[in-house]
Amino acid sequence: MMLDMLAAIARKDYQDRRRRQAEGITKAKQQGKFKGRQANLEIHKNICQLRLENGLSIADTARLTGVSERTVIRVTKDKRIS
Repeated sequence: MMLDMLAAIARKDYQDRRRRQAEGITKAKQQGKFKGRQANLEIHKNICQLRLENGLSIADTARLTGVSERTVIRVTKDKRIS
């Protein structure tokens, strides 16, 4: 019973923290201060060079740049469109 009570308190604290964080982000967006996480342009440049110019595979590009394969796919897709 004590563990259930502690779990409920922890869950409520977690939900309150997430709610306050969301409120802060909304307020910052309205003021134009929140820009979110910015892309690492150096890594994107390396991905494009390895994948698009040198023709390496997705797995090799991901391994060499230290990112996930999904990131390589997303970055190369964005670069091909623009």
